[in-house]
Amino acid sequence: MVLSLSGPGVQVEKDAAVALKKAKAVNDFLAGEIQKRPSRYGGFAHLAMHNPPAAADELERCMHDLGFQGAMINGQTNGDYLDADKYSVFWERVAALDAPIYLHPANPVDHPAMYAGHAELWGPVCSWAFETATHALRLVFAGVFERYPKARLVLGHMGETLPLNLWRFDSRWLISHRGSMTLPQPPSFYIKRNIAITTSGVCSDISLRCALDAMGTGNVMFSVDYPFEKTELAAQFIETAKIAESEPIDVASNNAKRILRLNGNTS
Repeated sequence: MVLSLSGPGVQVEKDAAVALKKAKAVNDFLAGEIQKRPSRYGGFAHLAMHNPPAAADELERCMHDLGFQGAMINGQTNGDYLDADKYSVFWERVAALDAPIYLHPANPVDHPAMYAGHAELWGPVCSWAFETATHALRLVFAGVFERYPKARLVLGHMGETLPLNLWRFDSRWLISHRGSMTLPQPPSFYIKRNIAITTSGVCSDISLRCALDAMGTGNVMFSVDYPFEKTELAAQFIETAKIAESEPIDVASNNAKRILRLNGNTS
């Protein structure tokens, strides 16, 4: 089980030096807990993205010295999204380390008018998914995965709506971009090559079938989303999911072992 600190974390800290200090403290604490049962637990690094070179160094420390499996980033940091030019040094290190980056939902820096008068839409019902999907698409369309083909992003909640819309991304991208950006491959190519998704927080056979068909069986991993969803519910869902006989072991085990290099798996 790979453990992590979810949002908002140190990314809401305005002082970059304080954020970095607290992130290191979180990672050291998590490493200590993992060592109590190292055969049971792994970890995602908590990073202060205010300073991309420092974040890259902390990611490397966590991977090499603490034995973590990658990192979790909670959305934007003080209004900066991960496709900004200043994060190139971070993505270069991510690719070199072969470190999966789990992009966890968080609210946008502003409050769009579309949510006015509908507080129920702000958060896990709606805004988190759309914000995270858009953040991931920014990385695709900015060419981050073209420049760093070994970079790997992980999205929860069955892919934050992306698997459902692959065809439309390719179709509309051809006619809607204004010449300011070019990619040698269609958007769906990078989404399927560079993004893996987890089942966290979505216990639906229909959603799982769509995810597997759209992303490929090798890109979908089981996740509980504790404490936001009940572990028992997620476990029952994956154990009884109406999918092909050969698929459950990949979703529940093999893909995570490969992508996160669990148990020393590097294949």
